[in-house]
Amino acid sequence: MKRITFFLMSKKGYECLKSLIDNSNIGIVEKVVTSKDENIQNDYFEEIIEICRNNKIEVFERNKLQSITSKYLIAISWRWLVKHSENQCLIVFHDSILPKYRGFAPLVTSLINKESEIGVTALIASNEYDKGDIISQSKIAINYPLKVSEAIDKIINCYTGILNEIVTDIKNDKVLNNFKQSEEIASYSIWLDEDDYKINWQDSAENIKRFIDSVGYPYKGAKSFINNNSVRILEAIVYNDVLIENRHPGKVIFIENSKPIVICGTGLLLISEAIDDISRESILPLKNFRTKFK
Repeated sequence: MKRITFFLMSKKGYECLKSLIDNSNIGIVEKVVTSKDENIQNDYFEEIIEICRNNKIEVFERNKLQSITSKYLIAISWRWLVKHSENQCLIVFHDSILPKYRGFAPLVTSLINKESEIGVTALIASNEYDKGDIISQSKIAINYPLKVSEAIDKIINCYTGILNEIVTDIKNDKVLNNFKQSEEIASYSIWLDEDDYKINWQDSAENIKRFIDSVGYPYKGAKSFINNNSVRILEAIVYNDVLIENRHPGKVIFIENSKPIVICGTGLLLISEAIDDISRESILPLKNFRTKFK
């Protein structure tokens, strides 16, 4: 039987491995490679290690793997290049309906842009990222408000469905279907750094609310500043606007049930959960009514 080496991270990687086990496809797993990810709050590193050990699957941390002999390699939520030979087939799972949103953080960007559908693409790796031939795609319709953690849960079924189809084809020695991407409709999603988590209070309350939901758990959360101290806004509710004669986005205009209501470019936003970026403790209720989020 042909066997596969898997490169797995995050909840998506864990759930895909669990699905293989649940569907009696454990025999095709030659080994699993995993790694910690300091950029998210729960990287599922320990869970992946545990499920491998409980099912007698060889598991290696990224920097401790010496060689890979499997003909097929599958990478899910993987953040690094996977070195492989010409005789090996590397299959990459990507969080978008390619060729849209090639690159980094495609799911987050899709949510920020209020896409009506999200999905997953399995493709054959090429020299240029996310430009390889497509093997399979799966997508679902979504509605807002929607948190990124909820979106991840929704597309896990897309992941597991595609994965088990591909694994079954490999087990049965079938040639994997593939087709080229259309360059005419291709777009790119750029990598995120700390500046990209910062809230733009000049934007509308609706857009800011969607941004907060899109970069929340398992990621670090939308960022703002109070007196040069960094805070993370974790939960917010769009609030009915009022006529403000001298509109100053970021300033607190009301307090309701100890929760600040902040002026946005258009609309108001009630901050229902926010924490200090260093202590991780709640900043609510605010110590000073005359507070401006920057």
